[in-house]
Amino acid sequence: MSLSSALNVAQSSLAATSLQTSIISRNVAGANDPNFGRKAGLQVTTYGGAVKIASIGRAMDAVLFTNKLNATSATASQKAIVDGLDRLEATINDPELNQSLSAKLGALTNALQQYGVTPDDPLAAQEVLTRANDIAAALNQASGTISEVRKLADADMASGVERVNRLLGEFETNNQEIIKGTKSNRDITDLLDTRDRILSELSEEIGISTATRGDNDMVIYTDGGVTLFETVPRSVTMTPSYALGPGSVGASVFVDGVPVTGASNGAIMPIKSGKIYGASVIRDDIAVTYQKQVDEIARGLIDAFAEADQSVVPPAVPARQAGLFIYGAVATPYAPMGVPGVTAGLAATIRINPNADPAQGGDLDRLRDGGISDPTDPDYVYNTPVPPATSGPAGFSDRIQGLLDELAAQRSFDPAAKADPSNSLVGFASSSVGWLEAQRQTATTSLGYESALLQRTTESLSNATGVNIDEEMTLMMELERSYAASSNLISTVDRMLEALLQAAN
Repeated sequence: MSLSSALNVAQSSLAATSLQTSIISRNVAGANDPNFGRKAGLQVTTYGGAVKIASIGRAMDAVLFTNKLNATSATASQKAIVDGLDRLEATINDPELNQSLSAKLGALTNALQQYGVTPDDPLAAQEVLTRANDIAAALNQASGTISEVRKLADADMASGVERVNRLLGEFETNNQEIIKGTKSNRDITDLLDTRDRILSELSEEIGISTATRGDNDMVIYTDGGVTLFETVPRSVTMTPSYALGPGSVGASVFVDGVPVTGASNGAIMPIKSGKIYGASVIRDDIAVTYQKQVDEIARGLIDAFAEADQSVVPPAVPARQAGLFIYGAVATPYAPMGVPGVTAGLAATIRINPNADPAQGGDLDRLRDGGISDPTDPDYVYNTPVPPATSGPAGFSDRIQGLLDELAAQRSFDPAAKADPSNSLVGFASSSVGWLEAQRQTATTSLGYESALLQRTTESLSNATGVNIDEEMTLMMELERSYAASSNLISTVDRMLEALLQAAN
């Protein structure tokens, strides 16, 4: 080998070592970045034994990264569902505090039982009225909580849509740079890191799948199959529902004009994971079902305490009117109460009939005697006075016992409420509590599983593609030895050339 060839080899080695050192510096700087893939220079030998860095590669495991995206979406959706269920659980609270609807119904039943023993005791009557007020207020509050949970879920969906559009805009710019860099054979490894970061953030909001075409061009689809990005981002839209009362339907999320949230909203290619999906499950499914349950409890209360026309002789069916419990701004006709599932939002407006409330000008004795529905109509009075008396006996307990029988009676509830459709009112309320707790337990268990899967997948991806500082330091020492060897070679060639020049002179 000539001295000039040896010098060329040494110089190329120094250049390659310098570039390899800068790559190691990039690796060390990105060691704590979860979206950073380890960089490595591809070194090749050229003519005459010289070396050069032909390209810079990036560690990547497509299978593990895809699994990470899927796990991220699944975890985000379960987290959104658990958060929504935790808010709904406020209607139950700690069972020991007896704040659930079931517990308040039990307290009302106990008060009625005590009143039935001493029907002439005004304090017992007042206790019944107090417990009735408690259950009505609890139903109002539960309905309000459900509406608020739906509103928050809707807001989460709207903010998720905004974030998706922003990320798709970032992705478009990044994808164009990657395509240009690939065509010009530039180092695009940092751009690929950025793309992975965008995909990871996007998967938090909506489940996605990807496909890579020529020149590293990427296409993004929702996990339901709708195109999110192909050359340009598709428009993701949603009209926020600023108020979601009982019975109202939230707006769908559209991707390029295609609805993707919930089959009930007409989505034929619905998304299956991500925070937007989880929020839609709370808004359009779980909270709606729970609203039906509390509405059915309210309907059952109005039905159980309704008063019948006492002037009708069996087998004729007497007309009925709402008694202790009414709903709306004024007492409404009773007829709809007997039909399950037709009283959306009933729990939000149920209240005590003022005719039985002394604070509103009513008479407590009507709890015992009847006539709450219409004090001017004697046909709805159960404790009929016997002339010459102007009022029924103070020890009359038949009406109170009848109310207890009604509370304990089997009745039909709306099957769409997904609680026990055939049970007593207290039994239905208990099954409602059980349903909500079962939903929460299932969602919490799923969240734990998905979180563990995401953690393990992330660790595996990091082990496969991330930076190990010890390995980088070992490689750095090897490069130092290579640098020293190249430097010594250049020094040796320099001395030999100097000796030749001196000999020539």
